[in-house]
Amino acid sequence: MAATRMIGLPAMGLRHPFAEVERMARQMDLLTNTLFGRPEMRLFPSKIFPAINITEDKEKYYVRAELPGIKADEIQMEVTGKNLAISGERKIQSEGENVQYHRKEREDGKFSRVIVLPGEVDADSVDANLVNGLLTVAIAKSAAAKPKQITIK
Repeated sequence: MAATRMIGLPAMGLRHPFAEVERMARQMDLLTNTLFGRPEMRLFPSKIFPAINITEDKEKYYVRAELPGIKADEIQMEVTGKNLAISGERKIQSEGENVQYHRKEREDGKFSRVIVLPGEVDADSVDANLVNGLLTVAIAKSAAAKPKQITIK
């Protein structure tokens, strides 16, 4: 006891000085499992949607986005400066009113992602294809963003 008072800690006993913290952590786990386990009580979506990868070569930036079950005419895209905005709505057929979910990870609803590209782009040179739920967007780099070879004299 004297050792804990010497360093300024309250006398909580030497067996479990963090017992109260552990108790609060268990209660927070119970609370979050209760809230996030029920679809109607979710505070945050389960994942960022759509998942994307960004790559580049000398001429273009490539953005690949997973959009399963979404048709090309249900996607809106816009290029502004260094930003690519992808938005739309994912619709999932209802399972019925009397269904009890045990797990619900597939969310429906509107989505929107703004991807900041590493450099300036040519907004007039964008190609987009949707094949088997994978959106591939190829965006040409602007002349200012492309590397320039310098000749030494």
